[in-house]
Amino acid sequence: MGLRIKTNVASQAVQKNLKVAERKTSDSYEKLASGKRITKSADDAAGLGIAKKMEAEVRGYQMAQRNANNGISMIQVAEGGLDESTNIMTRMRELSIQAASDTVGEKERGYLNMEYEQLLSEVDRISKTTSFSGAPLLTGENENGVMEVHVGAYAGEDNKISIDTEATDATVDSLGLAGTNITSKDDAADNLEKIDDAIDKVSGFRANFGSIQSRLQSTISNLDNAVTNTEAARSRIEDVDVAAETAKLASTNVMKQAGISTLSQANNLPNSALRLIG
Repeated sequence: MGLRIKTNVASQAVQKNLKVAERKTSDSYEKLASGKRITKSADDAAGLGIAKKMEAEVRGYQMAQRNANNGISMIQVAEGGLDESTNIMTRMRELSIQAASDTVGEKERGYLNMEYEQLLSEVDRISKTTSFSGAPLLTGENENGVMEVHVGAYAGEDNKISIDTEATDATVDSLGLAGTNITSKDDAADNLEKIDDAIDKVSGFRANFGSIQSRLQSTISNLDNAVTNTEAARSRIEDVDVAAETAKLASTNVMKQAGISTLSQANNLPNSALRLIG
């Protein structure tokens, strides 16, 4: 190649390679700073699409976990109300047994009835005031009917767990205790069977809520596994391997330094032609 002073072809060639090295260095710094192997679609268009879909899936699983936990909280509120109703009815049963005995006079039986009626009103009040997010849980009159807890990252009935609050009516009318009293020995004795039936009915409600709560807890454990495994898969696709990237950066820095040194020498080539001029 002849000596030229107008166009330094060698310098341009070195500059081209130096730009490539500079771009690779910049990309490595960006990946290491962000912690991601894919910082733009040009890095891996297919991988980016898969990773973003997995990220959305993970966030869906996490929200489903929150839904399931809220469902457990709702069940615990309802079950707490039923638990107290059971305790109250147990006391009502004690009062009925006490009032069914001739060892209690009519006056004393009247005092017992005062407590009985207050407890009966409290059972009804608990059923009507036990609610979650404004929705009644123990009256069988929930406007939503069968409440659904969405526990999946996608749509579909398989991603829902139903809680039938319409079947849970713990009011005194539904329990068969409305109008009961212990003003007489016979009434007190007759109450025992009614109260036993009511306690059995409430126990059935509690058993149903307990089974749903157990199911929700299993769902949360499964969602935990799904989040962990999906995050691991996304990480393998999208996250940067720091060891490999730093090794690549070191190699690129050496090439860049060599390019800078070579560019300095290439820029001095036209000076050789000047010696021929004079």
